[in-house]
Amino acid sequence: MSTQQVPTPPSQAPRTTAISAPGNASTSVVSRSGKRKLSATLLIGLILIGLVALAAIVSFFWTPYDPTQAMPADRLQGSSLAHLMGTDKYGRDVFSAMLYGARITLFVGVISVGIAIVIGTPLGILAGIRGGWIEEVIMRASDIALAFPALLLAIMFSAVFGASTLTAMVAIGIATIPGFARVARSGTLQVMTTEYVLAARAASQSRFRIALRHVLPNIIGMVVVQSSVSFALAVLAEAGLSFLGLGTPPPTPSWGRMLQESQQFLGTEPMLAVWPGIAIAIAVMGFNLLGDGLRDRFDPKLNGSRG
Repeated sequence: MSTQQVPTPPSQAPRTTAISAPGNASTSVVSRSGKRKLSATLLIGLILIGLVALAAIVSFFWTPYDPTQAMPADRLQGSSLAHLMGTDKYGRDVFSAMLYGARITLFVGVISVGIAIVIGTPLGILAGIRGGWIEEVIMRASDIALAFPALLLAIMFSAVFGASTLTAMVAIGIATIPGFARVARSGTLQVMTTEYVLAARAASQSRFRIALRHVLPNIIGMVVVQSSVSFALAVLAEAGLSFLGLGTPPPTPSWGRMLQESQQFLGTEPMLAVWPGIAIAIAVMGFNLLGDGLRDRFDPKLNGSRG
């Protein structure tokens, strides 16, 4: 007597994380229990980001001095017990400004990347599920948006609304949307070819249910990796905009504007430029390393999918 094989329900089918970006050789280690340990890249990225986050958190509760208070009698002092990183041309404590600048950097990154995730990811999923003219419109709109980088958008917004932190966040967020739309669309197209999605479509499940129950959980890894990389770009963009006077306005401390204000003292007080430069490098490197580590961890080719 022949037995009929009962197909696995879509809700119980194994889900595979669809990662389109090729990963480098992973440095992560698989333990005997089968669980993947944190890779060196991911661990270093988390440590660097943790330092920036710690500085931002500390600034909410304590700074040695008021970072916006000018003290002309103490201007351009070197590092000392009273001022660990010295003072700037207005006599403001550089260490206090560095702590406060970490808060601004993370705030701009979180909001701008959040804007891109909330708008770009649903658009990419919609393009991948619906296809046809809807996909063409969304993808061609993304191509047009790519022609307007964050700097150009910030200049346009500043001319209309004035330079501010909000202007910088919106400009960076809009400029980052196409990246999330492309990543989400690529992952959606891969997930839509899997057997459990085909079974769900055969069961007459709606596109919205398929997107929410099957597509989104399987592309979340790609979105997280893209978020980390985009966060690093947002940190650089915010620093560049503040350097040009299009970001956070004075007297609020910002790492980019601290670099701009230190230009005239490079020959006499080079540390005024070194401190914010190091901070920006740490933040960017941390999020880039985090993105590489997460990519290696979520990539099915490297995530223990062997035999």
